Amino acid sequence: MWCLKTVTQVLKNSIASANVNYNCVAGLKYFPPPIKYENIEKVDRPKLRIMERMPQLPPNLRPPKMQKRLRYMRGPELVHNQLLHKQYGIIATGGGRLRWGHYEMMRLTIGRKMNVNTMFATWRVPAPWQPITKKGQGQRMGGGKGAIDHYVTPIKAGRVIVEIAGKCEFVECKGFLEQVANQLPFQAMVVSQEMLDEQQAKEEQLARENQNPFTFKYVVQNNLNGCHRWLSPVDHKWFGKHL
Repeated sequence: MWCLKTVTQVLKNSIASANVNYNCVAGLKYFPPPIKYENIEKVDRPKLRIMERMPQLPPNLRPPKMQKRLRYMRGPELVHNQLLHKQYGIIATGGGRLRWGHYEMMRLTIGRKMNVNTMFATWRVPAPWQPITKKGQGQRMGGGKGAIDHYVTPIKAGRVIVEIAGKCEFVECKGFLEQVANQLPFQAMVVSQEMLDEQQAKEEQLARENQNPFTFKYVVQNNLNGCHRWLSPVDHKWFGKHL
C-alpha cells in the first residue's frame, strides 16, 4: 500500500534524477473583438410605461360590449412579427389574451431586473381594449348580456410582446425575459435577432431541399384520398401550421 510520504519521496527522487521533462510553451489566446453599439441612442425613459386598465371613452358614450371573436387569437401574426430594434424580445408561440395584470407583471419584473443605464424596453402590444362580459355567480339564464368585467388584448402566434435593446448582450437579459415568458397565459419564447435569422434560414433550407412532393399543402389542395371530407376550414387556410 502506497502512502502519501512514499509517493512524495518517489516524486522528489524522479525530479532530482531529471526523469521528468518540463516543456515551457507560450500560447497565443484569441479574444473576439467587443461589440460596437454605434447606432444605439440613449432614451429618456428606459423602463416600460404603465398601461391603462381600460380604454378611456368620452363621458357621454356607454362602453360598448363585444362578442368573443376568437378569430382574433387564431392563426399567425402577419404584421408585428419582427424585432424593430433587431436585438432581443419575447415572441408568442401560441394564441391567447393578455389582461392588465399580465402587463403589470411584465412591467415590474423587467423594471427591477434590467440595467437602466445600458438597456431600454418597449411595448409591442397595445393596452387592453377588447371587453369581456361576465354575469354574477348564481344568476339564472336570460336577462340579456352581462356587464363588462374586464378588458383584454388578443394575441396571435408570432406576435412580439416586448423588446429589450441597448448596449447589452443576450446573456444579460435572457434570464429575466425567460422569467416573464413563463408567466404569460400562452406559450412564449425569448428570442434574439440571430435566432430569428437562423430559424428563417432553416425553414427556407428545408423547403428547398425537400424531396417529397406530397406535402400537407399539396395533399389538401388536391383532395388526396378524399381528405376534404374531414379536414377543418382552418387546414385549408394554414395547411396544418396553426390551429
